[in-house]
Amino acid sequence: MGFLLSKSLDANMKKQQEFMLHNTRLQMERQILMQNQMRERQMAMQIAWSREFVKYYGTFFTVAAVGLTAGAIRRKKPFLIAPLIPLGFVLTYQMDSAYGTLIHRMRGEAENILTSECDRLDMPHGIPTFESIEKARRAKSSLASFLEK
Repeated sequence: MGFLLSKSLDANMKKQQEFMLHNTRLQMERQILMQNQMRERQMAMQIAWSREFVKYYGTFFTVAAVGLTAGAIRRKKPFLIAPLIPLGFVLTYQMDSAYGTLIHRMRGEAENILTSECDRLDMPHGIPTFESIEKARRAKSSLASFLEK
């Protein structure tokens, strides 16, 4: 009789463990999907910001280019065009960021770093552990209680 009850309990416990494992996996998959959607939305906002910036900066660059060129021709001083060089670099970078392949090149470089230079990504003192976090929490807690006295 006890053997049958034990066997039934073991089967139920195994089913419950499988159910919990399935739920944990499902929860983790949902969390990963949610985090990825949040990342995609943040990236979309960043690209949209770059495109808006290009509109305003492009207008500024055009006005500055026309004004500086007209001033250089009128006063016969070609060095007045010199500010267009750094302003042009900024505009080119922003255009690449907003409409070009900058993101693809950055992703490729990031993948290269992750595969061949992963030692650069190590955190000082390694990855935090539960013990190190608890030690810091206890130290802070004891310091706070000491200061209260």
